[in-house]
Amino acid sequence: MTGVTEELPATEADADVEGPRARGGVAGRPAGGLPAGSRAYPLVALAAIVSGVAGIGFAQLDSDLNPLHVTVSEYAVADRGGVTEVAMAVVALGSLALLAGLRSVGAPVRGMPERLLLVWSGALLVAAAVPTTPFGADPTFAAQVHQYVSIAAFVSLPAAGALLVPRLARDPVWRPVARVVEWLALAGGLGVLAITYVALPGERVMIGLVERALLGAEVALLAVLAAWLVRVVWVSTTVKITTYHRFIAS
Repeated sequence: MTGVTEELPATEADADVEGPRARGGVAGRPAGGLPAGSRAYPLVALAAIVSGVAGIGFAQLDSDLNPLHVTVSEYAVADRGGVTEVAMAVVALGSLALLAGLRSVGAPVRGMPERLLLVWSGALLVAAAVPTTPFGADPTFAAQVHQYVSIAAFVSLPAAGALLVPRLARDPVWRPVARVVEWLALAGGLGVLAITYVALPGERVMIGLVERALLGAEVALLAVLAAWLVRVVWVSTTVKITTYHRFIAS
C-alpha cells in the first residue's frame, strides 16, 4: 500500500506537468514555463492586428475617394498624415509577433507555412514604406514595387492558411480552429482570384470592394490564430497552474 501511495501522486503530477499539450497547454513545457517575452507575443500580436485594422478604417473615413473603386494603397497616398502606412506596418509587425508566438508554443507552423507568413509580413512592411501613385496617375517604379509586394502579400497568407489546415487538424491543441482557418483560407483564395480578374480583364470594376473583402478574410485568419494563441498561452496555462497547485495542496 505504501508503494502505491507514493507512486500515484508522482504519476499524476508528471501527467499534469509533462502532458499539457494533450489538454490544451503549451507543448513540451510545464504550465507557466514560457518566458515572459514569449507569453507577451500573443497579446502583442492580437493588439497590433486589431489596432492596425482600426487605423486603416479610421484613416479612410475623412477621404473623398470612393472605397468601392479605390484600393487601400491609393487611399494611403491621399492620406497626408501617414496613418494608413503606419497601420499597415503595425499589422505587419503584429504578424511577426504572431509567428514568434506560434513557434514558442510549438504550433505546427515550421517549414513552408512559416516562410509564407514571413513573406506576408515582409511584403506588407515594404508596401507600407514604398507608396503607390495616386489614383489615375501613371505608375512609377516605386508604384510597381508596391504592386508586386502587394501581390506577394495577397497570395502568401491564404496559401499559408491552406497549408496549416491539415497540420492544425492533427494537433489536439489547434484542432478546434482548423475548420475556421480552412474557411478563411478558402475565402482568401477566392478573393485572390476575384481581385486578379477585376484588376486585369475586369478594368478595376469595384476593385476597392473586392480588395477589402480579401483583406478582411486575411486579417480574420490572423485574428483567429492570434486569439487562439492567447487562449493556449494564457487561459489554458492559468487553468493548469491552478489545477496543479490544488493537486499539490491536496
